[in-house]
Amino acid sequence: MARRRSAIRTAAALLSLLCLAASAAGAQALPVSAVDPFIGTAGDGNTAPGPQLPFGFANPSPDTTSPSTAGYDPDGAIVGFSQTHVSGTGGAGAYGNFRITPLVGPPRTTDLASPKARERAAAGSYAVTLTRSGVDVRIAAARLAALYAFRFPRTDRAQLLLDVTSAIELPDGGTPLAAQATVVGPRELRGWARMTTGWGVGSYKLHFALRFDRPFARAGTWTDGAIGRARSASARAGRSLGIWATFDARRERTVRAAIGLSFRSSAQAARNIGALDAFDLGRTARRARGAWQRALAPIAVAGGSAAQRTMLATALYHAQLMPHDLTGENVWTRSHRPHYEDYYAVWDTFRTVNPLLTVIDPARAAAIVQSLVDVAARNGGWTSDARVAGNDGITQVGSNADVLIADALAKGLRGIDYAAAYRSALKDATVPSPHPGRSGRELADYSSRGYLSTAVARSASRTLEYGYDDFAVAQIAARLGHASTAAGLRARSLAWRKLWDPDTQSIRPRTPDGAFAAPFDPARETFGAEPFYEGSGWLYSTFVPHDVGGLIRALGGRQAFTTWLDRIFDGGHHRPGNEPGLLAPWLYVHAGCPACTADRVQGILHEAYGPGAAGLPGNDDAGTLSAWYAWASIGLFPNAGQPFYYVTAPLFDRVRLRVGARAFTIATAGTRGGGTRYVASATLNGVPLRRAWITHRQLAGGGTLRLTLSDRPTAWATRGQPPPTLTP
Repeated sequence: MARRRSAIRTAAALLSLLCLAASAAGAQALPVSAVDPFIGTAGDGNTAPGPQLPFGFANPSPDTTSPSTAGYDPDGAIVGFSQTHVSGTGGAGAYGNFRITPLVGPPRTTDLASPKARERAAAGSYAVTLTRSGVDVRIAAARLAALYAFRFPRTDRAQLLLDVTSAIELPDGGTPLAAQATVVGPRELRGWARMTTGWGVGSYKLHFALRFDRPFARAGTWTDGAIGRARSASARAGRSLGIWATFDARRERTVRAAIGLSFRSSAQAARNIGALDAFDLGRTARRARGAWQRALAPIAVAGGSAAQRTMLATALYHAQLMPHDLTGENVWTRSHRPHYEDYYAVWDTFRTVNPLLTVIDPARAAAIVQSLVDVAARNGGWTSDARVAGNDGITQVGSNADVLIADALAKGLRGIDYAAAYRSALKDATVPSPHPGRSGRELADYSSRGYLSTAVARSASRTLEYGYDDFAVAQIAARLGHASTAAGLRARSLAWRKLWDPDTQSIRPRTPDGAFAAPFDPARETFGAEPFYEGSGWLYSTFVPHDVGGLIRALGGRQAFTTWLDRIFDGGHHRPGNEPGLLAPWLYVHAGCPACTADRVQGILHEAYGPGAAGLPGNDDAGTLSAWYAWASIGLFPNAGQPFYYVTAPLFDRVRLRVGARAFTIATAGTRGGGTRYVASATLNGVPLRRAWITHRQLAGGGTLRLTLSDRPTAWATRGQPPPTLTP
């Protein structure tokens, strides 16, 4: 019997070792410790390092001198810690509310900046030492509240100042319209501020409640920088307002402070503090790390370098910061459904972020789209391209919420009122908006000519995006049984052809008399109101996601198209940080050159991205560039609005995607190394795959895509069926 028990133990140990070996060979969930919130905080990335829950509104983060739109510059001195931020956006600043600054000595409202030391950040927590005052700061966050621990040097004048009217300090940032602050008890301060959005049109009113773990010794308010002892104060437009509290830190050096936020009331802000674990910062941070571990779990990998795993984990982190989940705080549409704000902006995220959420978090993806539909119903019926705190932001080019709806419907997302969504999308396409810079489209010229002339701002870019938006609405109409409407919009979606100039091989603006604009340089990048918005004629010519076959024909065939794309890339006319060209590297697949796509994609992954603070090639734009990295690194890429994905070699030996209740695995074999980027052969669930794309149904159905790799270009998929296109 003893020998039998020994044999059983030996067998169990052997089985355990075999399981461990199998586990090591298989894909593993990315650990939350791999997330580096400092990636993207330097250069043009414009991300913030402070803690935040997935899609959480509260984002307590340091505000520095020389800030980005997220309030942070890695080389700047820290002015304080505000509770609200946007992630990765360009242009004007938004938010930066209720900045808290710890000080030692008498309270003051100027000369607040401090150098820093020992700055650390992780998913769910942040810490730093302010060397000027010697205060150690630790921060954690819940969805609508933040928790601080300030460890002061021994002093009887430990100060905490809250700037009620603070905003990200940029020339076009928010400005105060009115504010109020009140000392409501020996441990609590409350107030609110009405601020302009800083980006877009309108204002918002945000409330706070700040509660301490012990009574303060003294407290008061200030107006326009003048420190006072009044326990309540208010301010009119353009005036600054703040509130302060003094603590005796000679015995107990740490002061803990919890701040709740609410768009409803200060009383609700106080209730929102209840989501924190009392004043237990460690437990609150652990709860946040658990939430992030669950958010990372749908993608698991094996192989790749530590830097690549860090980049992927951080990319997934960045892609799940915005829009902000304000469920329960919806003072705008009064709906009891989940509600999201701060779509900053759909022009960016529709390309990569929203399709990624459709795969890794379909319930969240559906709620985000439905929230936009709810807003449209209360907004005249037109969809918004951007939202900031209940206000329309700037429509950069098209009505790209139409693409989000089409993408959701094509991929079977549930929980969306598609009839209502279709009404809004159809209104975008057929009814001119009185405010096309905020919602809907400018249709008079487009409807009569089939394109926009230079009499209209951003005419060429709008023509191209309106065309693709038309295609999206046509897809919705067709799926919902409106065949004639679908046919008409599908025909109008070919608007790009009316601006195609065969002489320059480029989209070329037309003047009101119908002539091509002259002089014209297809390589010249323009911005603002000029015909091309953040791009050139050549770059925008790649944006025909639904009719790549037509573009190939216009250029004279596959080889000519490949040569044309090479000229754009090799000539420096493609920038990986610029949204209009995010799809361009995959267009080679339509011409039968997946090896060309591999070259371009791997070049961007290795040269434009990296694990440092300046590791993003441009504004992350609410996770857009990060999501691009996530897709490219796992070997898939969406053509947003259409239910298929391009296939190329991943950076990892094995990738496992959790898609709903099923798992989809990408497994590679063959030589691996720095130059291995080409697919030699592929099978999908054991059946040879001879094309460089798969459908969403195949992905969502689960199974295994096996790729045999080579370090040299191969003939794989060169003669396979091209991806869907209006013109075969």
